[in-house]
Amino acid sequence: MQSYRLFGIIYILMNKKSVLARELADQFGVSTRTIYRDIDTLSLSGIPVYTEKGKGGGISLLPDFVLNKSILSEQEQNEILAALHGLSHVKANETNQVLNKLSTIFNKTAANWLEVDFSDWGYTNDYFNSFKSAILEQKIVEFNYYNSSGEESFKRIEPIQLWFKSGAWYLKGFCLTKQDIRLYKLTRMRNPVVTNEHFTKRDLLSIPDNSAENQPQKRKDITIKLRIASEMTYRIFDEFEENMVDIQPDGNFIATVTYPEDNWVYSFILSFGEYIEVLEPEHLRKTIQNKGQKISKNHL
Repeated sequence: MQSYRLFGIIYILMNKKSVLARELADQFGVSTRTIYRDIDTLSLSGIPVYTEKGKGGGISLLPDFVLNKSILSEQEQNEILAALHGLSHVKANETNQVLNKLSTIFNKTAANWLEVDFSDWGYTNDYFNSFKSAILEQKIVEFNYYNSSGEESFKRIEPIQLWFKSGAWYLKGFCLTKQDIRLYKLTRMRNPVVTNEHFTKRDLLSIPDNSAENQPQKRKDITIKLRIASEMTYRIFDEFEENMVDIQPDGNFIATVTYPEDNWVYSFILSFGEYIEVLEPEHLRKTIQNKGQKISKNHL
């Protein structure tokens, strides 16, 4: 951990003329005494770091300092490049630039150890980079939004963070209409625009955070017992943990799971089509039966 902190200190000093020990301590979550020990370690390693006391003083690097790759071990260099390579898969352009520069400094090529694609099959958009820029440049975002009831409304927000949760991307932001913090699902947005209007970062601790309110409401959990045909074996591995499933002598499966009872669980069960049967509880069995009958009527 110390080697990563030392590298972090150097990186900060290369980008700032001077920094206080207290600021570095807050940045890395350590004491100022630890920071001063780190400064001693860097000095002994040949890094031209020095401190100045009094008003306007602080910790600084000599202006002509160039990062020497020898301060990092072979393993540490590989770890840094591997981490940056992983970040590059969320289309962070700046990360690619840093990755290329450090690869040159270390005289290494980052191992292609990870491939990530957050999009659904057949569905793509370029919201990610637009919203990332809006967050970093503190620009107001506008878009039309459809809530879970299908109602459309116009939104103007100060973007705070991009979230990836439960298989979907969300934009967290301060709603200028509601004057609170909300969460918006990217797939429900239409006509997003990053405006040229800049905003000043707010004290988020003093603002009501209602980001959970526009998420699906928490329902009562129920324990469900399902019989699933062997034709759905691939979904057994995809959807359930090993301790949830018992294999039957005929090759079929009995799955026992606990889920919140809502429209999601109905859709989940129905997605198995003819290859699933609800054994328990009885009221859920009847609910699925009724929904199946309505689906059947739609196809007469």
